[in-house]
Amino acid sequence: MKIVGISGSPNKNGNNEKIIDYVLDIAKQRGFITLRIFLSECKIVGCNDCGLCKDKKECTIKDDMEKLFPLLEDADAIIVSSPVYFGSVSSQLKAFFDRTLVLRRAGFLLKNKVGAAIAVGGSRNGGQEKTIETIHAWMNIHGMIIVGDGSHFGGIVQKPFGEDNIGIRTVKDTVYKVCDVLDIIS
Repeated sequence: MKIVGISGSPNKNGNNEKIIDYVLDIAKQRGFITLRIFLSECKIVGCNDCGLCKDKKECTIKDDMEKLFPLLEDADAIIVSSPVYFGSVSSQLKAFFDRTLVLRRAGFLLKNKVGAAIAVGGSRNGGQEKTIETIHAWMNIHGMIIVGDGSHFGGIVQKPFGEDNIGIRTVKDTVYKVCDVLDIIS
């Protein structure tokens, strides 16, 4: 089974990329195939609602999303991490989310995939839960199976990631829950 980790940060080698590497290492140790998508390495333009994908599984915008669609379709689980920007996800992650409309219109191609969210804020209560709520909304719209960290919404991290023991625990619990659910449904 495959788990795709997505860092929604525009910053290379930042907290979100470290978190995705961390969760995918845990998943790999549990025997899962892992793939990563770092939006800092991608050029993705926002959706312009041209309507082409209403009739066929195609997007008029030719950018890095073309290579990401198959990775998402092939995944059994998707873990998304975002920095908190003004109480929500990064604009890069929002553009990515909007562009996945083609997968929804093509027959809910993300339906029943396991999904989990992680958010990184500048303080303990820096908007992480609202950011996770936005990620969960995207997952709900696609019909995904959403899991948290076992008792809350998902990974809640205060930057820097490596120094936040409480946040690290929620991230671990989240990836363990994703792996456990995949084990149950496989």
